[in-house]
Amino acid sequence: MNSQRPPYHLGCPSWSENAWRESLYPENARSNEFLGLYAQVFNAVEGNTTFYARPAPATVERWAQALPEHFRITAKFHRDISHGGDLRQQLQAADDFIQLLAPLGARVQPLWLQLPASFGPLRLAELVSFIDAVERPLAVEVRHSTFFAKGDEERMLNRLLLDRGVERICLDPRALFSCVSTDPAVLHAQSKKPKVPPRPAALTQFPQVRFIGHPVLEANDVFLAPWVEKVAGWIEEGRTPYVFLHTPDNLQAPDLARRFHEQLMARLPGLPPLVVLDRGPAVQQLGLL
Repeated sequence: MNSQRPPYHLGCPSWSENAWRESLYPENARSNEFLGLYAQVFNAVEGNTTFYARPAPATVERWAQALPEHFRITAKFHRDISHGGDLRQQLQAADDFIQLLAPLGARVQPLWLQLPASFGPLRLAELVSFIDAVERPLAVEVRHSTFFAKGDEERMLNRLLLDRGVERICLDPRALFSCVSTDPAVLHAQSKKPKVPPRPAALTQFPQVRFIGHPVLEANDVFLAPWVEKVAGWIEEGRTPYVFLHTPDNLQAPDLARRFHEQLMARLPGLPPLVVLDRGPAVQQLGLL
C-alpha cells in the first residue's frame, strides 16, 4: 500500500465543530482554520451543509484553496432539488448547483442525491432522467421502505443504478438505534435518522457507507466489525470505498472515525496511520495526507 495515502476515503459529517478543539484541533485553532486542519487528518467529508444551504461563491473558492486535490467532498444536492417535486423539473437547478461547486473540481465526487422517504418505485423514471441528464459521478440514498424489501422494486432500483454507474449509499443506523437513552442528542438523532436495514452495495468502484454510531464509543465495536471486514474486502478487490462516521451529536465523530481506522489497520497491515495534530500552537503532519 502507498505509505502516504490510504486506499479509501474516510471522514465525518462536517469539519466545523468548535467542540473538536477538545479532541481533534489545536485548542487555539481559529474556526477559519478548521477545514485545512481537518484535511490533514481525514481525506473526505460529507457535504451535508450544501443540502441545507448553498454556499456563497467566495466560500467555495476558500474551500478550494484549503483542500488538497485528492480530498473528496460528497456534496449533497440542495434539498429543494432532491425534495422539491419531480426531479425532471429540477435539472436547471441541479446544473446551477454543479456550476457553483465547479471551483472544487474533482474534489466533489460523487455528488450525493438524498431522496425523501416519499420517493418510491413509481418515481424511478424521474431518477433515470435525472441521472442521464446530470452526467456526473453520482451516489443515491433512498429511504422508501419498498427499496429495502428485497423484492422486485429493490432489484429494479439496483439494476438501474448499476447500469448507469451510480452508487447506492448505504446508511447503517443500527448502532444508534441499539442505544436506550434519555439523552436529548440521542433522542433527536433517533427521531431524524431513518430506521432502515443496511444495504452494503458496491455497484461501482466507489462504495459509499454512512455509519451512525452509538454515543459510547466501545459499544460501536460489534457493529463496526462487519464493516471493517467489508471495507477491507472492497479495498482488496481494488475498489475505493468512502466511509463516514457519525455519532448522535457528532461531537465524537472524529474519535469514532479514528477507531474505525485503527481496526481497519489491524485487518490490513501496512495501512498508514491517521495524522495526529499537535495540541500546541504548531501543527505537526505525521503521514496520512
